[in-house]
Amino acid sequence: MKIKVINGPNINMIGIREPQIYGNKTYKDLVEFIQKTADDLGVTVDFFQSNSEGDIVTEIQSCYQTFDAIVINPAAYTHTSVAILDALKSVNIPTVEVHLSDVTTREDFRQISFVRLYAEKTIMGLGFEGYAKALEYLVNK
Repeated sequence: MKIKVINGPNINMIGIREPQIYGNKTYKDLVEFIQKTADDLGVTVDFFQSNSEGDIVTEIQSCYQTFDAIVINPAAYTHTSVAILDALKSVNIPTVEVHLSDVTTREDFRQISFVRLYAEKTIMGLGFEGYAKALEYLVNK
């Protein structure tokens, strides 16, 4: 099984940005954690991170007929991007939405998720472990 892991804006800044929300582990730590989880599950993962909405859309489109599933943390684009939603719909690949923090306990604008309209599952508030849960869900479905 090949899974694309897509991370949106500022995920590469974890460990620096708002450590009281996101902790002090870095993006490199996150990638290593996901890779170890994937290795333990016997799946292949490929990583992509961008602060650009258009690049994320292009990356999702490049997954068509190449990847079996997508794990996506669209970050701030969760709440604003119809383009990312449409890209996910167009490739029709099983998708799990992940958020490091529990967005339901945060600002009002974070209560809207366009990605959730397509994703099979949303996992939030578990930090890095949310990515492991997403991979496990996709492997076991």
